[in-house]
Amino acid sequence: IKKSYRKLAIKHHPDKGGDPEKFKEISRAYEVLSDPEKRRIYDDHGEEGLENGGAGADPTDIFDLFFGGGRRASRQPSKKKGEDIVSAMKVTLEQMYSGATKRMAINKDVLCKQCNGVGGPADALTTCHDCDGHGVKVVTRQIGPMIQQTQSVCPACKGAGKSMDPSKRCKSCTGKGVVKERKILEIYIEKGAKNHHKVIFRGDADERPNEIPGDVIFILEQQEHAVFKRRGNDLFMTKKISLLESLCGFKFVLTHLDGRQLLIQSPPGTVTKPDAVQIIKGEGMPQQKNPFLKGDLFIVFEVEFPEHVSDADAKSLSQILPKPTEAVMVSEDDPHVEVHVAEPVDPDELRNRQQTQRSGEAYEEDDEDEHPGQQRVQCRQQ
Repeated sequence: IKKSYRKLAIKHHPDKGGDPEKFKEISRAYEVLSDPEKRRIYDDHGEEGLENGGAGADPTDIFDLFFGGGRRASRQPSKKKGEDIVSAMKVTLEQMYSGATKRMAINKDVLCKQCNGVGGPADALTTCHDCDGHGVKVVTRQIGPMIQQTQSVCPACKGAGKSMDPSKRCKSCTGKGVVKERKILEIYIEKGAKNHHKVIFRGDADERPNEIPGDVIFILEQQEHAVFKRRGNDLFMTKKISLLESLCGFKFVLTHLDGRQLLIQSPPGTVTKPDAVQIIKGEGMPQQKNPFLKGDLFIVFEVEFPEHVSDADAKSLSQILPKPTEAVMVSEDDPHVEVHVAEPVDPDELRNRQQTQRSGEAYEEDDEDEHPGQQRVQCRQQ
């Protein structure tokens, strides 16, 4: 059979000028004759039985199988892929910086080894009588002049299209064809892995008969860090320093994400202003896939001012610090001068006050819209 098929397939292949319909007919015949199950159906029920059994293979697939195309080494590609299992995994910024490995246990369905996923003896499977092997039931109802058709999964075979005598079901899987299995997965977190990066385990999801298993996907969720904030491959942090450190220079030790101690200091003679941003090059996050290259570390400085300054300290500071740019030319004793002392304001109190004022202004505008000016109408003279 194989030898005859090879000879006829070469002769009638469309790429070699042959008749496409003749090539399909030859390929279809070989598909039936080379498959014992299809040959049995053909012998018992003829061509009609084969048509009801489902669509045949692509004839060019059969040709490639024998002439090196490699497109159809098995029937796997024709199977439907099962659902993926997606799970979020919280990871620390330290783990994303240095890399880490986590172990996760999953409970998945695997094909029963006792019955090879059939649910019982293969010869015990019969076509479901409730759905005629289609796996679905169609219900037709007439509503007035309209006819409605609804389709649902067959409850007898649960969509399989096949049924089995309960007494012949596999004892290991109770006829389901699958059993539960616990598997440990090792999730490798790369150095510099991004937030929402996916770690994929191909084909490790639930197994089902006549299905390609789906994937197990872990989505990395980066947790907030107490010191650092990540923006791409750069790191940002806020550092509070005193007024003395702002004017005379600062020096502090920073513990990095990998545990290293970094001594951070300002250049001699520089003044660090409030909200100033300084950079430590090469101390950001490593690049994913290229961890030897790193982003930068940016430090935002907050200057803490003293609550009070004594008169003696004020005089000492006035001798050191620059003089005011605008000189005061009036005297407190001048009767034409009003003296006021500025007082500190609570920021929350100021915010509430401004919000109250805005609410009041909005209310006044609404009130004006509801009572527009009325037109004066003069009395009519008699």
